[in-house]
Amino acid sequence: MTTLKTKASEERSPIDVAKHLLAALLLAAGIIGFYWYEDVSQALRLLGLVAAVVVSAVLFLTTRIGRGVMDFAREARIELRKVIWPTRQETFQTTLVVLIVVLIVAIFLWLLDMLLGFGVRSLAGIGV
Repeated sequence: MTTLKTKASEERSPIDVAKHLLAALLLAAGIIGFYWYEDVSQALRLLGLVAAVVVSAVLFLTTRIGRGVMDFAREARIELRKVIWPTRQETFQTTLVVLIVVLIVAIFLWLLDMLLGFGVRSLAGIGV
């Protein structure tokens, strides 16, 4: 009898799991090393931390999930190029309209609050 493999089990090869674990350990070692060797120059500690992050990232990107992340980033960048960004004048005008509408709504809510407060005070007979 054959068993069906799920999609999740197909994506998790032992090599990818080992790479993920190694990348996490390298990242943790870099962070721990940064704080452990506080007597060493901060520039050298920072260089070691950056090296650990870069090596971990490269190792992660060689896995199936890492390639998926790279594909997603590539597609997102392509979509970002398709965006039509507003001009400076359009941005200024939109911001001005938003500010005016916020001011109008604030004044309306303030007046409504005063009216409702007056009504409640009148019904309760407090300070009229």
